[in-house]
Amino acid sequence: MKTLVQSLTLLGLLLVSGAPSLSWAEETRLAFVNTQRVMDKAPQAQAARELLKNEFAPRDKKIVAMQKELKKLEEELARNAAVLSESMRLKQERKITSLKRDIKRARDEFLEDLNLRRNEELGKLQKLISDAIVAVAREAGYDIVLGDTVLYASERVDITDKVLERLRRQGGTTPTKPAGTSPQ
Repeated sequence: MKTLVQSLTLLGLLLVSGAPSLSWAEETRLAFVNTQRVMDKAPQAQAARELLKNEFAPRDKKIVAMQKELKKLEEELARNAAVLSESMRLKQERKITSLKRDIKRARDEFLEDLNLRRNEELGKLQKLISDAIVAVAREAGYDIVLGDTVLYASERVDITDKVLERLRRQGGTTPTKPAGTSPQ
């Protein structure tokens, strides 16, 4: 990205300085890739989403079950509070408080683990997409490929579909989760 910004800055300086000949620019082949569209539509992205969903579904179900149990206990306490002895009411309240703490802890751990894994998969996907963009650019003879910071790109220079096609040919899977990790 830094190199891209430097290249664009150099190009801008040459244009502003009134370079006598721009024949080199006429020979330069430019292309554009809509990286957000690639991230949304690449089969590897869908595979990564499914992988994360399957990996974290059991923990999510466990948290939902804990929340249902909490709701049941709170309703039971509300319904029977008038007839419970003081010690039984306090015991029930402590149980509810403890379960709330357990749910909060489980939810926090779940979200932290999910974000870590999502970032791992995103990093793999970004590397795969970057490699595909470079391969398409080299095959087609492009000198510069622009991405997210472009304000306008005509369809003539947009190689997004070519990048997506390359990713589709590579298949819809990303490497599985790292060995030794478990969803807890």
